[in-house]
Amino acid sequence: MNNSREREEIHKAIWSIADDLRGSVDGWDFKQYILGIMFYRYISENITKYINDGERKAGDKEFDYSKISDEMAESERTSLVKEKGFFILPSELFCNICQRAKNDENLNETLEKVFNSIENSAKGAESEDDFYGLFADIDVNSNKLGATVAKRNEKLVKILDGIANIPLGNYQDNKIDAFGDAYEFLMSMYASNAGKSGGEFYTPQEVSELLTKLAIVGKTSVNKVYDPACGSGSLLLKASKILGKENVRNGFYGQEINITTYNLCRINMFLHDIGYDKFDIACEDTLLTPQHWDDEPFEVIVSNPPYSIKWAGDDNALLINDPRYSPAGVLAPKSKADFAFIMHSLSWLATNGTASIVCFPGILYRGGAEQKIRKYLIDNNFVDSIIQLPGNLFFGTSIATCIMVLKKSKKDNSTLFIDATNECVKVTNNNKLTDENIENIVKIFADRQDKEYVSKLVSNKEIEENDYNLSVSTYVEQEDTREKIDIVELNKEIETIVAREQVLRDEISKIISEIEV
Repeated sequence: MNNSREREEIHKAIWSIADDLRGSVDGWDFKQYILGIMFYRYISENITKYINDGERKAGDKEFDYSKISDEMAESERTSLVKEKGFFILPSELFCNICQRAKNDENLNETLEKVFNSIENSAKGAESEDDFYGLFADIDVNSNKLGATVAKRNEKLVKILDGIANIPLGNYQDNKIDAFGDAYEFLMSMYASNAGKSGGEFYTPQEVSELLTKLAIVGKTSVNKVYDPACGSGSLLLKASKILGKENVRNGFYGQEINITTYNLCRINMFLHDIGYDKFDIACEDTLLTPQHWDDEPFEVIVSNPPYSIKWAGDDNALLINDPRYSPAGVLAPKSKADFAFIMHSLSWLATNGTASIVCFPGILYRGGAEQKIRKYLIDNNFVDSIIQLPGNLFFGTSIATCIMVLKKSKKDNSTLFIDATNECVKVTNNNKLTDENIENIVKIFADRQDKEYVSKLVSNKEIEENDYNLSVSTYVEQEDTREKIDIVELNKEIETIVAREQVLRDEISKIISEIEV
C-alpha cells in the first residue's frame, strides 16, 4: 500500500461506512463493530490464503478453501491451530457469511456463533490467551444497533457490505499493510472526533514515531519492546515498522487496564501481521498488578501513560516495598501517578536499553514526593534527556507535553534539555510533527551538544543547584524575537523631529504675523 491513491480510496471507503452508521450511536461506539468485523475479514482472508498457497504449491492449482466442505476442512484443524493460532471453517469465513447475510433472518446469532467458534478454536493451544475475548466488544444483540432484531441485522448487513467493499487489493500487493493502514485511519478518525475520550486510546502516529526513534538511536535490532500503558498498541507497532519486526528478536509486550482497548490492541497486532507467538498483551493495572515480571528487562520501552491519574500510592502499605518503587524511598502522590509509571519503566529497563516516555509538564518542577523522585533519578544519572514538545499535538488536549528519556548506562553525568516547541506545522486546529521536525529533534538528541535557544547539556550538579527542576525553560534560553530598538539612535531621531517641529512653528508664526499686518 505505497500508492497514495490506493490509500485514499481505502480511507474514503471507511469514512463512507462510518458516515452511513452515524446517527443515534456515537462513532466511538461504532468503532468497535467496524474494527472487530474488519479483523474478522482479515483473519478469514489470512487463513484462506495460507491454506490455498500450501495446496497450490503441492500441485492443486484450482484449490479454494472457501469452497470446500466443513467436513473436509476439519481434518486440518489441529495442524492449522498449531501453525496459525486459530481455525475457521469454510462456512464461517467472512466472504461466505457476507454472501448469505441479506437472506439470514438470524444474522446476529450467526455472527455470534462464528465469533465464539473462532475464539474456541484456540482453547488449549499456545494462542489461547491471544484470542480469548477478542470479539467480546462486538455485541450483535445490542440495542445500539437497533430496537428490533430486524433493525440490528439491517445494520450488521451494512457493516459487512461496507467492509467487504473496502479496496484492500490482494495479498501479493502487501494486503496486510493495507489492513494496518485502514485500522490506523479509523482510529485517528474516531479519536479526532471523540475529543478527550479518543485521545485516551490513541497516540498520533508522528508522536509515536518520534518516541520510537529516540529509543532506538544507534540500534538496528533489540531484544524486546514494551509499553506499560499500551492502549491500542500504536507505539509497539511503530517500533515494529521502524526496526522491522524481524529485528525485534523476542517480541512485543504491553499492558492495558481498559478491556475494550486491550482487545483493540490484540486485534491491531494481528492486523499488522504480528504472529500470536510474537506478542504478549495483558489486561490489568500495571502499577498494582504488573503481568510481565518473567519477561523483563526490556531493551526498548515506549509509552504515553495517562497524565496525573489517581492511584493507591501510600494508601497501600505494600507499595513502598515494591522493588519498582522502593529505590526512590518515596511513592508518587496518590493524586498524580505519573512518576509511578516512570519508576516502573525504569525498573524494567535493560542495562543497555532506552525508555522514552511522554510526560505531563508539571512533574518536572512540582515539589514534595515528585521532587524527591527527580532527585533520585538525577543523583543516579538515569535521566538522559528532557524534550519540550509543541502544544496541541494530541487529540482532546492542548497541553504542551514533554518527553523524558531514561537510560541506565550513560556516558556522561549530564542531562540534555531540548526545546522543540518550534518543531511543528499548523494543521487545522492542531499542531503536527513533520518528518523533517522528527529528524531534527532526533539529530539534536543524538548529537548531545549545546545549540543556542534549542538545546543545552547541563551537568547533574547544576540541576541539583536548581532544586532538581527539570523544566526545559530553566536551562534553555528562549530567543527574544521582539524588535530590538537602538535608544541612542532613537533619541537622535526625536531631537531631529523636535528641531524640525520648532522650525515649522516659527514659520507658521511668521505667516500669521504677516496676515495680521
